[in-house]
Order: sequence, then C-alpha cells, then structure tokens
Amino acid sequence: MQIIKDRNIIEDSWQFIADEHPLLPGDCTVTLERWLKEKEQLLRHDGKVGVRIESTDNLEILSGDLALIPLVEVNFVIFSDGRAFSKAWLLKNRYQFTGEIRAVGNFLADQIFYLSRSGFNAFNFEGNQNLTLAISMLNDFSVSYQKPANQF
Repeated sequence: MQIIKDRNIIEDSWQFIADEHPLLPGDCTVTLERWLKEKEQLLRHDGKVGVRIESTDNLEILSGDLALIPLVEVNFVIFSDGRAFSKAWLLKNRYQFTGEIRAVGNFLADQIFYLSRSGFNAFNFEGNQNLTLAISMLNDFSVSYQKPANQF
C-alpha cells in the first residue's frame, strides 16, 4: 500500500496489529494499551514498533517512552474530530517528538495542509485516494496566520 510521507509517495512497510492478534515479524504499530502492557516484549520485537493513539488517549502516559518509538499513528475515527490535530501538535511541541507522526483512519485529503501544519508528516488514507492530488493540497495556501507546529 502506498502512503504520503515527507511530501513523497512511498510504499508502506508498517502494519497495524490489533490487540487480539499475535505480533508478526517486521515493522508494526500497536495500540497504546498494548504498548503499556507489553512494552518489554515489544522492545525485543523483530522489527520496529510504533504506537497508534486515539483522540481519547492521554499522551502524558506515553511521553516517557517517545524516544523508543519511531512512529506514532494518530487514528481519525471521524474526520471532524479536531483532537487528532492537537495530538500531533502536542507530540511535536510539548513532547519534542522527532519521529514520524502519521494520520490514519477517516480524514480527508482536503485536511492535509492543516494536518501538516499541526505536525503530521505522513498520511495513510482509507480507500482509494489520488495521492498525487493530495500532495498538491499541501501547497493550497501560501500565507498562514500561525507558524507550523515544528517552528514553535
């Protein structure tokens, strides 16, 4: 599957592993709950391990582990839930997270300009999307009122 990362279309090597499924070799993401329960085992996993957070998750409990995590996925259950934007901003600015912040789930291509300004640098769309068109939307506006998240 292809995604957008750092304004490029790339093949995605990561897979999300639900809590009820066993880990598979390779790079994977797990829920925050699973990370907290199985952190020591996950750190020994054959591949990189990222964490998928929901808009209702408390980032504070993950903050001490962010240096161990190369990827944080922020799941959009519904495109109109603005808390996901705040999660990315907090990761970049409050917690100084330098890894990949990926939008997953139910968000719109029209939102990626604002998502990128909030701190997201990767986008994994549900369904079929024209990724070339989506990348062009990162340049929709030439003037903004606020600095992007990584410039605070």
